[in-house]
Amino acid sequence: MSVFASLSQHVWKLFVSERKSGWKNVVQLFAVCCTVSLIASLFLFLGLYSFLTNYPMVAFVSWAFVWFGLSIWLCLSKHMRCFSTLFLLSCGLREGRNALITAGTGVLVSGNIQNIFHNLKQLADSISCNLKAQKFTFLNQYIDAIRWILRHSKLSGNLFEGVVSLHDGLNVSCSISDDSLKQKLNNTKLQIQNVANSITSILVVQPYVSKRLLPLIGILLVLWGTHLFIRKFLDTHNTKFKNTYITDSFIKFDEQQRQQQKPCVLPLSKKEMKKYVVVPSFCQTPKERKSIRRFFLPVLANLCIWALFAGIDYLIYWLIFSVNKHLQDIPELEVHLNLFYHKNKDRNIIFNGGEVVQNNNSFKIQLFEPSCIPKSEIPLSTTAEMKRIQYLHAKLLRKRSKLLQGKGKRKWRSCARFHFWFPIFQAMRTVWKKQKDTGKENNV
Repeated sequence: MSVFASLSQHVWKLFVSERKSGWKNVVQLFAVCCTVSLIASLFLFLGLYSFLTNYPMVAFVSWAFVWFGLSIWLCLSKHMRCFSTLFLLSCGLREGRNALITAGTGVLVSGNIQNIFHNLKQLADSISCNLKAQKFTFLNQYIDAIRWILRHSKLSGNLFEGVVSLHDGLNVSCSISDDSLKQKLNNTKLQIQNVANSITSILVVQPYVSKRLLPLIGILLVLWGTHLFIRKFLDTHNTKFKNTYITDSFIKFDEQQRQQQKPCVLPLSKKEMKKYVVVPSFCQTPKERKSIRRFFLPVLANLCIWALFAGIDYLIYWLIFSVNKHLQDIPELEVHLNLFYHKNKDRNIIFNGGEVVQNNNSFKIQLFEPSCIPKSEIPLSTTAEMKRIQYLHAKLLRKRSKLLQGKGKRKWRSCARFHFWFPIFQAMRTVWKKQKDTGKENNV
């Protein structure tokens, strides 16, 4: 721990002091500046990426240029190094913390609100689609029955085929004669369409404001607060600025006062040590510990706000999902249609007299159109996660197919080696047999 503290103090003095001569000091300072600029440029990259979501490569190249330029600027300017340090410290102070936490919570909550409105729009569109689809579904079956009767009536043929030619056609249409019902349907459809249009307009404007402007506004507020702090701190007319930090310059000034036998204030008493902080200091005072505990209270409050909107989003998703499941399980409505017509001896349809034939037909009508069933979405079930799963699945399949091909090739190679050596083994066997036979003859 002491090694880490001494190393941190060395890096801190190297960063906030004037640039020293010597290539070793320059390299160390440049390495520290690159690290600090990397951390600072990451915050800028968040705001830049929110504006260039569709062009991530442009955002990455811009961030790389900012990082490189900021590193050189920090290495050359001491004031810029102090400003960047205060900027990073401001992110952890009260105003910077509130700005960044509010911006981050706004981005998260905006995603939930966007998904809530998207699910509500899906529900409104499904109701409008079902009203349009089921408007004349029942009457269309009767129209089909009339056309079926017409087709069968044509089977009797033309009795005056050689004299005249007959051309007939049937145009059947249906309409709602009840004006009050028609007015109610039109008003319902118009209200649902207005709700869907308002939700669509919110979905267009809301992501731009929340995901693009809020992060940038949060970072700009932190930068502006840091600028005001420096201007107020460095103001020559404001000597009574509320300063609780004891720096190296203060310690040197107090030592000079001691050498000149003038009143000095160091070392501090226990009460003063609770109020004033020696910079840099890695030992937290009781007051700082309480401040750290209070630091997490706004974080907890913003987490509760995000959890509230996430819970509403999930409840709407689960409601639409349950309705979707129940609508799919609803059985079809079976309607029986009885047709009566007269036939003569030639089995042709006639208008009166003859044999009365009864035809019982039944058809099914779906109470809710399948294509109009709402489909809910939830931010956690993103397509990116599914794409990663599909990519990993395809990758494993490719590896497995390569292993199977490799096993087949190894078997074929072993068989090929065996077929290559088989004639040689056969020739050696014949030679060995001949030698054995000649040895037997010699013995005889």
